[in-house]
Amino acid sequence: MSAPVLTEAEHITWLRVDVGLAMSARREAARLAKRIGLGADRVSAVEIAVTEAATNLQKHAVDGALALRVTRSGAHAAVEFVATDTGPGIPHLPSALADGTSSTGTLGVGLGAIARLADVFDIHTLPGRGTTVMAQFWAGAEARREEPAGIDAGGLTRPIGGEELCGDTWALRSAHAPGTAPADGGAASGAGPVLAMMCDGLGHGPQAARAGEVAREAFRGTRHTRPQQVLQDLHRALKGTRGAAIAVARLDFAAGSVEFSGVGNVSGFLVEDGRRNSLLSVPGIVGHHMPHLRTFTAAAGPGSAFVTHSDGLSDRWSPESFPGLFVRRSTVVSAQILREAGGRRDDIGILVVKATRA
Repeated sequence: MSAPVLTEAEHITWLRVDVGLAMSARREAARLAKRIGLGADRVSAVEIAVTEAATNLQKHAVDGALALRVTRSGAHAAVEFVATDTGPGIPHLPSALADGTSSTGTLGVGLGAIARLADVFDIHTLPGRGTTVMAQFWAGAEARREEPAGIDAGGLTRPIGGEELCGDTWALRSAHAPGTAPADGGAASGAGPVLAMMCDGLGHGPQAARAGEVAREAFRGTRHTRPQQVLQDLHRALKGTRGAAIAVARLDFAAGSVEFSGVGNVSGFLVEDGRRNSLLSVPGIVGHHMPHLRTFTAAAGPGSAFVTHSDGLSDRWSPESFPGLFVRRSTVVSAQILREAGGRRDDIGILVVKATRA
């Protein structure tokens, strides 16, 4: 029996800005919406919202992309899109969010109506630099309320250009061992400590993606709940694969603590009050050469955020350069860092886990 998985990386379709973006995005969004069982009215709402977002990118963005996927929370699923651009940003966001105001002059719905149509909507803009818009459409009105207590988690993966599969992946699960739960049933809701994993399968393409799949399966199944022990289980599971760089963190925001253990070029950070504290990994390859593991600990209070990403993404970003970002949804935080930090030519994976304020 596997531990309760709260959320994990899903396949993402990335669409670049071009003349066919709106049509491609509408078609893919409708396909995903029907796949998770949305009714005709909700499928139509998804199509309207994603078309407006795509048209905004076409009309106004210097450059950008639209990501589409199915995202899950426990047994529930949603269609999610993330539209991100490199500028010019929105100079006056309240005006842009006025319901029925279209920035494109085409659909006449605008960002405000996207917010109304979606079950979950969020946006962050940096005037002169770029904007990220996120919307989710859940199958079941009750699903969006079943988020892990005190936790907001979201991330993105993007394969190297020319590849369909991504070797970077992530997952978030209860820190309770499989088959066990606290007396109050918190494991089912996500309450209490959680385990987060970021995996960077070596290289790229199908073999790197296979290493990521094996790591994620082993992460679900391990009975251990401390980062070093989990990494040892992943090391055994990954023998016979290319291997991977992996970081595992135990996050207990209620108790105010984070434990982090990483092998290889995977970055971990704790962000709190606009400051970033680095959590160090040690050299090695999980599945091939396991070094002497170390666990780093840090205090993490309400409102703090844990950020982990692969070395496909530059680690030179700074919280101070993203005013207002870390109060937004974790997926939006991930997208803005990915958009602005850039990176080398490689697969990219980023995961953000936040403590939500009471």
